[in-house]
Amino acid sequence: MEKVQVDILGLSTSPSSGGAYALILKEISGNRRLPIIIGGFEAQAIAIEMEGIKPPRPLTHDLLRNIIDTFGASIQDVCISDLRDGTFYAKINLEGSSSPQEVDSRPSDAIALAVRFGAPIFVADAVMAEAGIVPEEEEESSPDVEKAKPAETVKKHLSKLEQLQASLKEAIEKEDYEKAAKLRDEIRKLQMGA
Repeated sequence: MEKVQVDILGLSTSPSSGGAYALILKEISGNRRLPIIIGGFEAQAIAIEMEGIKPPRPLTHDLLRNIIDTFGASIQDVCISDLRDGTFYAKINLEGSSSPQEVDSRPSDAIALAVRFGAPIFVADAVMAEAGIVPEEEEESSPDVEKAKPAETVKKHLSKLEQLQASLKEAIEKEDYEKAAKLRDEIRKLQMGA
């Protein structure tokens, strides 16, 4: 599987999110961003570790780190490996005294553990190609981004597609990545339905 390394760009929320957050991952050797909607607890677990805050008692991800350490293992890396029906899937790659192990995980849990171990975070290239977003100003300056759409799609859905793309651009500029992810999915559905 081809994969690209990413860093955590940040966490974002909006008043209408119902407690959900957008975890924004940015490609290290490129300009694509991948917003993933996660729950409040998971966002807190990632943010606490990134900020270097030590809670008085271990949180769930701290407990998992302690258990992994106790068994003489460590996290080699984590990878967001798949996107099916709008849901992201991840793998945690463990190495230790026995043979390397791959464990299924939610992306938020995998990333919360990766930040605790200082492990690299990867995204499968196919997932990034399907769900990644290129900010408008970077898209215009990037010669390898395909800008042309099939003529049939443009003719059939011109006004709706233009509205969605304008809304997507605005959401990215305002760093409302949760809205941007939803708009990206709407655009994809519209284009696939053509």
